[in-house]
Amino acid sequence: MVVGFAAAVLCGTLLLLLPPMTRVPEGTSFIDALFTSTSAVCVTGLTVLDNELHWTPLGHAVILALIQVGGLGIMILASLIGLVLARKMSIRARLNAATEASVVGFADVRGLVRGIVLISFAIEAMTWALLFPRFLFGYGYSPVDAAWHALFHSVSSFNNAGFALYSNNLMDFVDDPFICLPICAAIILGGLGFPVIMQLRTEFTRPLHWSMNTKLVLWGTIVLLVGGTSFITAVEWDNPDTFGPLEPPGRILAGFFASVQTRTAGFNSVDIGLMHDESWVAMDVLMFIGAGPAGTAGGIKVTTFAVLFFILLTELRGEGAVNIFGKRLSRGVHRQAITVVLIAVAAVMSATVLLMLITNLTFDRLLFEAISAFGTVGLTTGITADLHPLAKAVLVLLMFLGRIGPLTLGSAIALRERRILYELPKERPAIG
Repeated sequence: MVVGFAAAVLCGTLLLLLPPMTRVPEGTSFIDALFTSTSAVCVTGLTVLDNELHWTPLGHAVILALIQVGGLGIMILASLIGLVLARKMSIRARLNAATEASVVGFADVRGLVRGIVLISFAIEAMTWALLFPRFLFGYGYSPVDAAWHALFHSVSSFNNAGFALYSNNLMDFVDDPFICLPICAAIILGGLGFPVIMQLRTEFTRPLHWSMNTKLVLWGTIVLLVGGTSFITAVEWDNPDTFGPLEPPGRILAGFFASVQTRTAGFNSVDIGLMHDESWVAMDVLMFIGAGPAGTAGGIKVTTFAVLFFILLTELRGEGAVNIFGKRLSRGVHRQAITVVLIAVAAVMSATVLLMLITNLTFDRLLFEAISAFGTVGLTTGITADLHPLAKAVLVLLMFLGRIGPLTLGSAIALRERRILYELPKERPAIG
């Protein structure tokens, strides 16, 4: 998996270095081409070049292809890894894993891949159908330009990539619900993950049959979206540089849009660099959490965060077992969730310290950039393009780790689980 994604990044880099890809005579430097290719394949959205002015339509097409390959690749590989893990378990564990992952069958790999591709294209097509008439009639685009802009942004939205065809991203559409809401819908669907979408498609009216994974993703998504929207809207309501000039409905839409983007999408309808520090902190938390597993989103995943929350709740109550939605959580999942979170924190903080050593920028901006890269979000306070090449290289590694790392780490932990035939004496150190 790592080699495959690295090969895709390398191919994209070599393509973006070709003269027909750029509008500027001097072309594209290697580090900038590598950064753009990594950001596209890892569906991040961080950019060091002006997408509108630097790349030609052919360059935009290459970036779009890299986004599609990266988004589909993650969903397919995540689902296939689930099947591989299930095969290495006992019969009872395999059945439980299949139920939780909503897998149709252990041998139906072709059907699984076909289902992922068809669902992806169907959601992208519906988003295109909503955006196309708005670009055509609302903004006076030609039919060809309207179709192309609708296609690019629908694919970028569903794959949580955050790439836009405009120099200021989507700031021109900050209070346009006919642009913002379809994009938000595609982002949310892409972030739910393929197992959740598959189960909702077949058992939408039977919530009692939903797996723990589906329930955690749906409830976590709702809570984080509502909480993020409420907090960001309240903090930025009177900010003259962001929401202040908008009418009240536009402010609420901008707050919802900003909250959705932190689910690892990366579009922005206002200047993130002019938002209040409190909003940055909230967005740091939301970006680090991310969205659902086996989808196009990054972060530690909302299921991991939910598991840690229920572990905390259980400890505060003094109960022995962690129970979620009427099911007892396996103790192995406790350790996996803690491991993933601690490694993610270590990666983000290590990268932030490196960026502080390389640049003279403030900690809050560099932390925001590091979390955005690791969570494959793509939001920035406006410092990405001016970073030192070595700092860009750090972000490239962080984007790649954020895209591949959690999935690889989670499967490795599950595969390395082994039974020890003895137990050592128990002892409790002092905690707190």
